[in-house]
Amino acid sequence: MEYLAQLADWSELAFAALLFGVLLLAHEAGALVSRRAVGREEKAPEGVGVVVGGLLALLAFVLALTLSYASGRFSERRAGALAEANAISTAWTRAQAIAHPRGKEIAGLLEEYTKVRLAFVEAGRDKAGIDEFNTTTNALQTKMTGHLAAIVREKSDPVSASLMASLNETFDAATTERFAYDRGLPPQVFWLLVSLGLLTAAALGYQMGFVHKRPRALAAVLLLAWTVVSVGIFDLASPRLGAFHANGDAYRWTLQGFSGGVHIPPAPEEK
Repeated sequence: MEYLAQLADWSELAFAALLFGVLLLAHEAGALVSRRAVGREEKAPEGVGVVVGGLLALLAFVLALTLSYASGRFSERRAGALAEANAISTAWTRAQAIAHPRGKEIAGLLEEYTKVRLAFVEAGRDKAGIDEFNTTTNALQTKMTGHLAAIVREKSDPVSASLMASLNETFDAATTERFAYDRGLPPQVFWLLVSLGLLTAAALGYQMGFVHKRPRALAAVLLLAWTVVSVGIFDLASPRLGAFHANGDAYRWTLQGFSGGVHIPPAPEEK
């Protein structure tokens, strides 16, 4: 599985070509077996069509299930990034609003924290870089917790309590997003999809081998469609592979909101 992931990371087209080639070989192997039986039988044995139809239906069912799973994981990562960015923005606003020097320090740390979280989301498959971002995230959380503890001990009021709630939500959102990026398509499901596809391709080739003029072009189109769907599912389920990525736009928008700072206008005159 790791070698296939490395191949997909290098070139998704190469991964698709490999999968299509293996499916095509399985299909030709099935046709070769049936052609050897043509001399003894002029048509496919009774029940072959039922078996092939059942395998096609089962493959379609598995494709639908894995596509649903992959789509759910992709949506989870996107929603997690948006929720974390919103939590950071809320914590930053409350840290700026609290009348304490440590509040501004927390706000500054949150700005740095946002950049680290953006880098984590867009880190790709660089494991060393991901570990470094996680370590930096934990260190920044520890610093902010220390400042927050000092504020709460000095002035325990609803304002400091709201800041504490915002920071807790921010830290929880980071854990949720880290968990979402650690979950891809389980290897067992991937191999089930590939194995079932190979078995179905071989069975289909066996059935078509009894036909005098086998529709090779149509079979190739069907196998190509299976390949495209399978690669799309693998791409969608993988957090750091392929073209379907949950980008960090939400974090960038949050950083843009920080750039203006906080300006307290003069109090309006009483009329």
